[in-house]
Formats: sequence, structure tokens, C-alpha cells
Amino acid sequence: MVYRLLAVNIDGTLLQSNGRLNKMTKEAIEYVHQKGVHVALVTSRSYHSARKVAKALKINPMIVAHQGAFVGETLDKPIHVQRMTESLVLEIVQLLEKTVCQIQLVHEKQLLANRLEIPENLLGKAVLQMNEQNFYSQHFVDTLSEELAVQPFTATKIDVYFPEEAEKESLFNLINDMFKEVTIIEKPGQRLTIVPAGVSKWNGVLYLADFLGVKANEIVAIGDGLDDLEMIAFSGLGVAMGNAPNEVKLAAKWVTRTNDEQGVAYMLKEFFRKQHPIGFIEKLNHLR
Repeated sequence: MVYRLLAVNIDGTLLQSNGRLNKMTKEAIEYVHQKGVHVALVTSRSYHSARKVAKALKINPMIVAHQGAFVGETLDKPIHVQRMTESLVLEIVQLLEKTVCQIQLVHEKQLLANRLEIPENLLGKAVLQMNEQNFYSQHFVDTLSEELAVQPFTATKIDVYFPEEAEKESLFNLINDMFKEVTIIEKPGQRLTIVPAGVSKWNGVLYLADFLGVKANEIVAIGDGLDDLEMIAFSGLGVAMGNAPNEVKLAAKWVTRTNDEQGVAYMLKEFFRKQHPIGFIEKLNHLR
């Protein structure tokens, strides 16, 4: 089996815990690309934030961003974009505003959010990554629903941050029951991400693979989070980081080192330049 697409999650996988890209990892990605393998960065981040990471590489990778709702190389000519309608966004916001939470409406070209002071330790790194004022337009208002009544907004995703865990669980169940047009993804901490139904990192990778003429079993997928589990489980070779939860590791064919131990670089060098793991050899023989 020849693997022709490498799909790599960004946070907790490609990047170290300090948010930096290690030189060994960068070189390994570039080496794989030089062998004719397509490379895609897969992330819940916005396109602009993912593009910043991509610029740290010498190659020009494809981007699967916004939890899979945006797929493409450039912002102006995407391969695929899926958004929630203006009316759906407004209805969800009106429901969320019945409790205390920060709501971030994310579009590939801008972000609209309500002003709400939440302790930084509750928001964590993922929220700080969303604050991308250096990359694209951000607009904060006191009441989102009032703003949406004047300026309707379509969103690739909605990120929600709750001060209280109980509120998060309550809203998760309520939105899940009321809106079949969306999928809700629980994030670490008191956070939820709401995306259009059918959107996932794996489906985004599949859109890209179809565009490139690559089969699912020709994809190597590397990730560390529960939202990476699907692409790890269903790709030709799914790789879990050493820092991934056990559930993700159990779905993988290969478990590499942690992101702080350059697990991506280690795996790619072992797989493409040295011997293959037994599980992969058995799979290859079966496919012949």
C-alpha cells in the first residue's frame, strides 16, 4: 500500500505543549512531502490560525480547519465550506444567552463574540488561540442576538465557554435535543463547539482526499484528541500521540511518542525510512 495523504492534527500533535514547532518535526513533515505525499493540517482552529502554523513549514500544506467545516489551500478558493444559516445561528445564540457563557461565532473571515469576563484558567489555551486579532477581524458586542438582528451572521462553528460545568451539561443536552441541524463536540474544560451536522475533522479530510483522488486507505492520520478519533480509526493508518487519551490510543494502529517528545517526527521517520510495524505489514499483505 502506498500512502499518499498525511493528515496531521495541530495542537497536541504537530505542536509541542509550548505551542512551538520543533525542528525535527518540521524536517520530518518536509521529508514526507518531498516523497510526493500530500500534507494536510487538520484542526479546530480557524483558517487564519492554521495558516500561521503552515507558514512555519517550507511546504504549502492543505488546510482542514474549523473542525472540518473549511477545506482548502487558500481562503479565496476553498475546496469545501459548510456553514450554519443566519436563522439557525440566531436561534442558537438566543438559547445560549439564557445562561452565562461566552459565545464566539466563527466565520473563515471574521469572528463575532459577546463580551464576557471568564477567568483565563477556565478558558485555557484553546480560547487564547481563538483570539486572533493579528490575523483577521474580531468584533465584540454586549448582546449577540441584538447584533445579529441588524447584521446576520453565518458561522462555520460556534465556540461556547461556560464558567460552570453544570451549565455546560444542561446546554449540551438542550441544544442536542432542539437542533438536529448541528453536531455538538465537547472540548476539554467547560467548552463546547457547535458545527453544522455532518461536519467533522474526518469528513473534512475525506473531502480533501476526494479532491486529490486519494482513497481512505491511502491516508495516514495523526492526532491526540477525541475529535481526532474518527480519522484515526477510519484512515489507512491511524496514529495516536503518546499524550492522547486511552480511547484514542485504542482506535489507533500505531501509538507514537508524545508531542513534547517529537512523536510526529519519530513516527514519520520510522514509518517512511525504516521498517514498518507488524500490524501494518499484515494489513499490507491482506490488501494484496
